[in-house]
This record gives sequence, C-alpha cells and structure tokens, in this order.
Amino acid sequence: MNHPLLIRDLTFRYNHKDPEPVFSSVSLHLSEGEIFCLIGPNGTGKSTLIKCIAGLLSFESGEVLIEGNNLQSLTPSQSARIIGYVPQSHIPSFPFPVRDVVVMGRSPHLGPLSSPTLADMQVADDAMDTVGIAHLADRPCTDISGGEYQLVLIARALTQMPRILLLDEPTSHLDLGNQMKILRTIACLSEQGLTILMATHFPDHAFLLSGRVGVMMRQGLTRIGKAETVITEDTMKEAYDARVSIMTIPGNDGRKICVPLLS
Repeated sequence: MNHPLLIRDLTFRYNHKDPEPVFSSVSLHLSEGEIFCLIGPNGTGKSTLIKCIAGLLSFESGEVLIEGNNLQSLTPSQSARIIGYVPQSHIPSFPFPVRDVVVMGRSPHLGPLSSPTLADMQVADDAMDTVGIAHLADRPCTDISGGEYQLVLIARALTQMPRILLLDEPTSHLDLGNQMKILRTIACLSEQGLTILMATHFPDHAFLLSGRVGVMMRQGLTRIGKAETVITEDTMKEAYDARVSIMTIPGNDGRKICVPLLS
C-alpha cells in the first residue's frame, strides 16, 4: 500500500538534558487521501509531533519518510512542495490583502529574487475558490473573522500544491458554524486525494470525518484505529480524566457523538 507519510520510532525532547522526552517511539503511517486525527490532553506533544513532521523542529531519533524520501534529506523548499502546514489560528499583525497572504504559499516554487507570476496568482485564486473565500480576496486579513482567516491559512497551504496537509487544531477558538465549514473543507480535500493529519481537541470531529484516530498520551501515541473503536468512554476517562457518554444519534448515518458528563 502507498504511504505518503511514514513515521518510525520518532522521539523528541526540547533539550538533551531533559530527563524525559516529550514523546518517544511514535510510529504512524498515512495512506493517500486519508484523514488522521490526533487527539489527547494538552502537553502530550500533538503540536510538537506535527512540527517535527513539517520539518520545523528537529527530532532526537527515528525517521520521517515523505513519499519514500527521508525528511532530513530534503531541502526546506523540496519538503514545502509536498507538505503544507497550517498552524493554530493566530491574529494577523498586518493588514495584507487576503490574496497576498494566500499567494505567499507559492514561495517554495519561486527563485530567491522572483515575484509571483500570473500563473502563481491563478493558483492562489484557485485555492481560494476551493475553500470558499474568493469573495474575500481584496479584504485586509485584519478585517475578517477568525474562521475566515483560518480558511485563508488553509488556502495559503494549498497554494503550495502539497500532497500532504498538516493541520494543528484548525477549529480552535471557532464557533460551531465555522468549525463545520472547516471540517467540510477538510473532507472535500481528502476526497480530492490530499493526505491529512489533523490535531484536534474535539473527539466529535474525528467521528464526523470518519477517519483513523491516534491518542497522544505522556507515553506517546498509545492507541491507533478507527474513531468508532478508539474513542470510547474508558479511553476518554484515561486521556482527559473526564466522564463522557458515547452514543449513536438516529438519522445521522449511524455516526457516534461524544457527550461530556458533569457528574
């Protein structure tokens, strides 16, 4: 089977003097067009793992294979043509037009002193069409909502024309409507063949996207499997120290939901 993303025995610590790594011996593979959700409590290394795969952090041991190539053998420009990374939502500092922010994703395809061509601008326009923000192209990015800006960041990553997309909590701090817009976009991109790794704090998102799930704990990636088998009441109690009820909603194609319990 073709695995665009393959992780073997990955271990990371911020300082070699730290007695314990952030995570150790993490192994994972993703198939073409797959959506894989990382869940788990704060501080267990979900964002750190994604940054290691994106090449933003250097891991201590193990290997990351991108389409069969060792990540450490690729230049930043080479890896950026394969991997798109969308960080956690943040507030933009400068009022750049949305189109200018999106076309920045063409940087891996440009020379050191080159400017975007008309063809590059068309790629950016196509990416904005894909995520439904073409009407925002000329708006300052400081004048749009948090959900809209998150779609801008996804469009910027798509402008790289990657085959693997890494999303770090793409729905954090968004209202329900914007969460669903992001999830629909992710599902559509997967159907188009994009391989997607996504960190999330919402177990229900994993149920909605119907992909595989990995649970990050202090020990590393402890459970991997289909959302329906991994996200259980016992697992949620162990991971979050929270009581939940997992139930199936009638008329929802048999999908499950995770309901927190106060007592």
